[in-house]
Amino acid sequence: MFQIIGIVLLFGLVFGSFIMSGGNMGVIIEAAPHELMAILGAGVASYLISNSMTTIKATGSGMGKVFKGPKWKAKDYNDLLSLLFMLTKTMKSKGVIALESHIEKPHDSAIFSQYPKIMKDHFATDFICDTLRMMTMNLEDPHQVEDCMEQQLEKHHHEGLSPAGALQSLADALPALGIVAAVLGIIKTMGSITQPPEILGEMIGSALVGTFLGVFLAYGLVGPMATRLKEVVDEEGAFYRIIRSVLVAHLHGNAAQISVEIGRGSVPTASQPSFAELEEALANIPNAA
Repeated sequence: MFQIIGIVLLFGLVFGSFIMSGGNMGVIIEAAPHELMAILGAGVASYLISNSMTTIKATGSGMGKVFKGPKWKAKDYNDLLSLLFMLTKTMKSKGVIALESHIEKPHDSAIFSQYPKIMKDHFATDFICDTLRMMTMNLEDPHQVEDCMEQQLEKHHHEGLSPAGALQSLADALPALGIVAAVLGIIKTMGSITQPPEILGEMIGSALVGTFLGVFLAYGLVGPMATRLKEVVDEEGAFYRIIRSVLVAHLHGNAAQISVEIGRGSVPTASQPSFAELEEALANIPNAA
């Protein structure tokens, strides 16, 4: 919502101030189509040249995140802590054998099935199951498990940030591409140097629209979108780090209740449940789980 409001304010205030100061929108409207063709065309071409198909596809879904925000809401953090509580409690009270059926086939698990949104996230499910599977191998050094988890998180986060980095690179290129479009306009103007001053002035003004659009798009739209996308990816990454916090606490011998409380402390402040809210969520875990 705030992103849409921001875009409306951006266009309204920039072009509104231009009109109020006596500017002629006709010059911009007339020049915009071919200037945008040069700027955005070159921008898209450079984007395709500099990025892999994986990043290009991820950028499409990433644009949705710019407006929708992080997919994990406050309830999802409660659900995650409840899920981890049940898994670690099962492992500690009933042993590794009782846990195997849940981590080998999570889609058939009575515990995982209580939290379908988390189960649909392949990375979250695999991250939990793979880590618990490593714990069942009786590794003597818990730090090996911690290091492995950290490496998985870093790889996933790095891949998640690639669309934001690609958008930022495009934003950095747009002002220069706007200058390219403006130079082409100046070349056209110099080829008509014998024309009357009023015609030359209109042609120069049209050429300068290219510089304006390049800077406007870079710092008004694409750059802020890249920043917002990075912020969303960072916040979504916090969800997976909670998994690490809880399982590491469990790995060091803490009770399930203590482990999830440690994880609760890692939840982003805006979505963090209180101690009482988490207690209520754990008390209301369905009996089937």
